[in-house]
Amino acid sequence: MSSWAVIAVAALLIVIGGVLVAFETAIGRVSATRVDDLFHGRRRERMQRVIDDRALYVSVLLFVRQACTALAIVLVANEFASRLGILHWGAVLGAAGTMLLVTFLVLGVAPRTLGRQHVDAYVRVGAPVALALATLLGPVTRLLIMIGNAVTPGRGFREGPFATAAELRELVDVAEASQVIQDDERRMIHSVFELGETIAREVMVPRTEMVWIERSKTLRQALSLGLRSGYSRIPVIGDDADDVLGIVYLKDLVGRVYEHRDAESQERVESIMRPAVFVPDSKRADELLRDMQAARTHIAIVVDEYGGTAGLVTIEDVLEEIVGEITDEYDTAAPEVEPLPNGAFRVSARLHLDDLADLLDIEIDAEEEGVDTLAGLFGKRIGRVLIPGSEMTIDGWHLVAEPGLGRRKKVGSVLATRTGDDGAEA
Repeated sequence: MSSWAVIAVAALLIVIGGVLVAFETAIGRVSATRVDDLFHGRRRERMQRVIDDRALYVSVLLFVRQACTALAIVLVANEFASRLGILHWGAVLGAAGTMLLVTFLVLGVAPRTLGRQHVDAYVRVGAPVALALATLLGPVTRLLIMIGNAVTPGRGFREGPFATAAELRELVDVAEASQVIQDDERRMIHSVFELGETIAREVMVPRTEMVWIERSKTLRQALSLGLRSGYSRIPVIGDDADDVLGIVYLKDLVGRVYEHRDAESQERVESIMRPAVFVPDSKRADELLRDMQAARTHIAIVVDEYGGTAGLVTIEDVLEEIVGEITDEYDTAAPEVEPLPNGAFRVSARLHLDDLADLLDIEIDAEEEGVDTLAGLFGKRIGRVLIPGSEMTIDGWHLVAEPGLGRRKKVGSVLATRTGDDGAEA
């Protein structure tokens, strides 16, 4: 065979390989919905087979493409060797450099770009080709994949390493870069994948921020706590926060008091509480969401490895991992310090104690108190989680926690007035 004939055959093999790369790209990107639009009758059924077992057909195309590439490289290398000598380094480097450049351009860049730009056209032609090749080479491809998985350390892929979650994430990134989807949609899709890697401990409301009520409290006291805190479901405890007995629902409290007015002062919270659901802090968030949906419960108590209460989690906490922070109409971006009439101040509950001391000209040290923020100081002084209406007096200043913000009703600000001022009596 002449040199020109060898080069022509090698070039033809490379072109065939490039076309197969375009077919791989198009088949990998086409969706089931698009298949329904493009094909009808028997052609749709055949194409559906390709979509249902996409990994197999992409593997077959990959196998044939690599065979074409390998044969082309051998032919070109043999031609260089016959002209420059079989052991001549010039033949080796010349063949390697030529085929590297050709395969990069013809097999790496151009066909993948064309496959993405003209998905419909390449799928129409590529699907029948993939079906025909799979009929001839499918068993061989499956055998090679099994052998590859057997010699690969760790767990292999049943159908080859071609259809993974990582590849889907990359496609999502490409779709966002191409402005097919918005950035917030891309983040949401990535969050769905990450949900399976998130555990309850990472999404729960920690024990230090839990609002709870003792079993011996009256219904009126529970109503007051519910209205002040803004929570509609409150854990009921026995001896301490590790002894969670159940959950009291605000609607149950309202219903009972509405039907029996005397109940608000005569009945105890434990009489109308509902059973609590307990989950380990290591439970995966996606499993937790499914279990809570199946049990039709919106709140669960999270328990640590020692059996103590680690916190609580709601369905909304899990959903926030996907859609981001859920806020409501009461959320505002308030400044850390806001001067008010009569020398009063509205300050952030997260204000550092040193800054608070400078602002109010009082003697207070964060290191001595063992806390850093105003909210932490409230918790230490009153012995309870900071909720709207909590108050204390310190060095001539009366501090009152204002209504909470957001879905969790966290206290965002504290009103500070001098004792004896008109503002203190408001």
